[in-house]
Amino acid sequence: MNQTRHKLITCILPKGNAVNVAAKLKAEHGIMSMNINNARGVGTITPLAYRGIGGQSEKEVLTVVIPESDADEIFEYIYEEANINRPHGGLMYIHPLNMSTSFILPAIPDEK
Repeated sequence: MNQTRHKLITCILPKGNAVNVAAKLKAEHGIMSMNINNARGVGTITPLAYRGIGGQSEKEVLTVVIPESDADEIFEYIYEEANINRPHGGLMYIHPLNMSTSFILPAIPDEK
């Protein structure tokens, strides 16, 4: 049984950003343990906020399960690739998982 400790990185991103980040994680780091969901959010720094109404917008939620030893590196990578540091770029957080199970797909030979 694999006893590697893992962390969960959660990113709330503007609609349309999560797929690109996920593709880069797979291509550049070989990470496949991720999921993308859709959500709707209300912003507090929008023109409507000054009238007491938050502006609703669609968001994407990217979650990535990472071995604890790689968590800081991957967190920084996602932060840069997703442009979290710009206004309305989204937010992200990380926390340890109590339990996770590795699931590895078998290699499938190419069809001829």
